[in-house]
Amino acid sequence: MGAAGAVAAGAALTPAVFAATDSGSTPDPTPSGTTPETFPATRTETATGTAPATTAFAASYVGLRWTGDQDGAGIRFADGAWQSTGTGCATVDGGGTALVAADAATSYEVRAPAGATDVRTVAIDCTRGPDRTFHVPTEATRVRGVRYLSRPAWGADESKRYKDGQVNSPEKYYPLQSITVHHTDTPNADPDPAATVRGIYEYHAVTLDWGDIGYHFLIDEAGVVYEGRYSGDDLVPAFNPDGNLVTAFHTAGFNSGNLGIALLGTLVAQPPTDAAKASLIRLIKVIARFKGLDPQAEITYTNPVNGVKKDNETISGHRDWLQTDCPGQTMYDLLTEVRSAAAR
Repeated sequence: MGAAGAVAAGAALTPAVFAATDSGSTPDPTPSGTTPETFPATRTETATGTAPATTAFAASYVGLRWTGDQDGAGIRFADGAWQSTGTGCATVDGGGTALVAADAATSYEVRAPAGATDVRTVAIDCTRGPDRTFHVPTEATRVRGVRYLSRPAWGADESKRYKDGQVNSPEKYYPLQSITVHHTDTPNADPDPAATVRGIYEYHAVTLDWGDIGYHFLIDEAGVVYEGRYSGDDLVPAFNPDGNLVTAFHTAGFNSGNLGIALLGTLVAQPPTDAAKASLIRLIKVIARFKGLDPQAEITYTNPVNGVKKDNETISGHRDWLQTDCPGQTMYDLLTEVRSAAAR
């Protein structure tokens, strides 16, 4: 069963809703108002350096991270040509990182930028691992009328938010100031977008050590909205009961009070689908109305943590904050239309 199944709604849920059990183990009792659904557990294998690596499973993605110049890395799979990793969406201090679709490869080789050190890779399988059962609330979840898939409904293993027995990135909340649009720089025409969300989650939470997925929401090509960053058990995605936004990890240096929405796919030459664009506009519209933002306004964003200011627009692209191609040229060219439509 998959993420197209039922999703959360209704009264506040206990942490048991987010429990997951391995196939063959004694399942947790199913809480009232939920339905058990199974998703493949995400498997990983890590490697260091640039020597050829092999995996015991067919990889969905390979994540890379290194210290040194951001540009110049590459990867090739068995019997394939070298491909540039690009800069993707994620950024790290003092180095570079990328998430590359592996198309079920069982071996790969990476090429680091000249002078790079501390090269690390991780092969990620998010489609073929052993089944894990999640307690998915039966009723559909909506945020201000927009339906979305809750974290258990796409198979988010909540244990990945923990490190050494502690929450790796404790939740912090600040008033919403702006909304930033991204693309995930993953393949278009994705046959299993929920698996891709799980792969991004693994990459962000564990490989990059952010403790969770970097976005507040993600949208696939069919227009399905996915809950991203964990914000609490109150069933209000992205916000706490006081209406403040949980800090995520999508725009380094400008994350607090900045809501990130990522469209699945690569939107450099290909525009988002009509369904994805419509969901993006609808989601921005309801959040802007909920929080009293003007989607067409110019703002001075002030980081509530350190006071850093930046002039921007209420609805911006990732590249408006940092040096990156994200959210892709075709998506960036549509932002004026998105702002206008969200303001109606």
